[in-house]
Amino acid sequence: MSDTTIWPTELRVAKDRKSLKITFNSGEAFEISAEMLRVLSPSAEVQGHSPEQRITVWGKRDITISEMVPIGNYAVRIVFDDRHDTGIFTWTYLARLGRDREALWQEHLDELQEKGLSR
Repeated sequence: MSDTTIWPTELRVAKDRKSLKITFNSGEAFEISAEMLRVLSPSAEVQGHSPEQRITVWGKRDITISEMVPIGNYAVRIVFDDRHDTGIFTWTYLARLGRDREALWQEHLDELQEKGLSR
């Protein structure tokens, strides 16, 4: 199944609002922490307009998901309790976060350590 035909059959925010459970039509299912979603937000505020502009988000260990807003039939905007609300999470991006979460999370932890920052 190509990423252009992937879509969620279920999106569920955990009761404690600290993670998002997502199941795709491919049968894949992932649980992604709110912290990971926040620090890897696809927003220009986090990613910048080029790799050199990307910022390292830190101090979000206790972040929660406040709201999820559907964007057409291709994405969801996630609002966090720190008021960050500009990330548009496409189904493809959410699938990538789920599939590659261990490597992506380790990259983030390594970057925090290199910069002397904490979760």
